[in-house]
Amino acid sequence: MDNRSNLFFYYKKDKEIIKKLEPLFKYIKNQGFQIVEEPKDANIVISVGGDGEFLQAVRHTNFRQDCLYVGITHADELGLYCDFNIDQYDEMVESMKNNSIEVRRFPVIDVTINGQSTFHCLNEAAIRSAIIKTIVMDVFIDDNHFERFRGDGLIVATPTGSTGYNKSTSGAVIDPKIPCLQVTELASLNNNRYRTLGSSFVLNQDRTLRLEVIQDGNDYPIVGLDNEAYSIRNIQTLTIQLSDKRIKTVKLKNNSFWDRVQRTFL
Repeated sequence: MDNRSNLFFYYKKDKEIIKKLEPLFKYIKNQGFQIVEEPKDANIVISVGGDGEFLQAVRHTNFRQDCLYVGITHADELGLYCDFNIDQYDEMVESMKNNSIEVRRFPVIDVTINGQSTFHCLNEAAIRSAIIKTIVMDVFIDDNHFERFRGDGLIVATPTGSTGYNKSTSGAVIDPKIPCLQVTELASLNNNRYRTLGSSFVLNQDRTLRLEVIQDGNDYPIVGLDNEAYSIRNIQTLTIQLSDKRIKTVKLKNNSFWDRVQRTFL
């Protein structure tokens, strides 16, 4: 770990967290690590506060490809991205020093809006109606028309994001070793007049999903990118693909994705 000694901490600046971090900072410095003030100077970015804070740390450090991301939870939190607990920081540091950790590479999705602005997501992208009315979208897979969707919205999740919003709407949990996208419906309208697939479907990593928003009053839908929501004017198309980017995180060798899923949900 000699070439990974510069650490940047991402956390909410409240008194309780700062107090808990003081002994961790002292311990880390005594172990030969350096805490830096700017994320660009770090080769390890550490988030404190569970999966939500981890997603924020990745987004606010611009999905860096040249560093490792580490998640630390509080005592009363569970984290599918987080292998360490703030009250057991010595275990984290010793694991980093003694190579008791493995590097995981999680896929990212690219979301391009109106063919112009592209955003990255580690968990999921969601598009929802912003008014009390169903949103209507034509769904294309590799430029082939698949269906016309009517409902509250659609979620497009990565494998790691499959355990979040996607799972709460009856989507499947996907092994992160499978590079793919999962598309899940939000309250689709299905009757004698309107018809959608009615279930989640999974697209291979080389597929392109395009959503064309029918301009019938839902011209300003809400777009969720991980745990941030955006209201973007006049959305006409969203093009979603699996990115070439991979977020590198660390895990304990005896703590697999399915271990965490079992511990969190079963």
